[in-house]
Amino acid sequence: MVERDNELKGTTFTISVLHLSDGNPARIRQLLEAKVAQAPQFFNCAPLVLNVERLEAIPDFEQLRELVESEDFVLVGITGARDEAMKTAAKAAGLAVMVSGKSRKAEPEPTPPVPEPKPVEAAPVPPVPAPVEASKVHVGPVRSGQQIYAAGTSLVVLGSVSPGAEVIADDSIHVYGALRGRAIAGAKGNPKARIYCQQLQAELLSIAGTFQLSDALPAGVIQEPVHIRLDNEQLRIDRIK
Repeated sequence: MVERDNELKGTTFTISVLHLSDGNPARIRQLLEAKVAQAPQFFNCAPLVLNVERLEAIPDFEQLRELVESEDFVLVGITGARDEAMKTAAKAAGLAVMVSGKSRKAEPEPTPPVPEPKPVEAAPVPPVPAPVEASKVHVGPVRSGQQIYAAGTSLVVLGSVSPGAEVIADDSIHVYGALRGRAIAGAKGNPKARIYCQQLQAELLSIAGTFQLSDALPAGVIQEPVHIRLDNEQLRIDRIK
């Protein structure tokens, strides 16, 4: 029998980020309760990160942890800390200090000058086409409580998605019917993923971790054929004419 050692590997997850403008517990609780009421199954035990970039003072992280977990979220850590005091306070409360991809950008190190290479005549090499992963196709309705996941590719649903159902894809989602449940595209962080449907009545829309609930849908797109994409880190919903 071959024994396998424990392994530490990197991976990616979709985590919701709560941007705090102040540390008022009552306002935070009100916001979380409203989100959970819209999609209780989606947010049940969901990981949550607090963005503290706009906070002027260090909040009571222990109190915030108790508040967040009382609404059935799991508080993972903070991001956007501007000083060491904020980071130290978060660590003391058992929270991770996380850095988003944008914050990791650093000034490039100077590189020594490199002499220009002499031009060399070379025969043109034809481009090699990248392998294309076939889309996953689901024929028929996606019923309440059912989940369809297209790993590493797009998802095509030839039918409607019922309330309480969930369709997930690592790439784009196409629903040739009514979208009444939850649609999560770019599940592994692909910001170019898109969502298409013939009739929008969704409980939740998400692309690469940026989500929007039904109460925030513009009135002019409800029950209309739409195309949804990310635009400046926000969901943009356009009618298909």
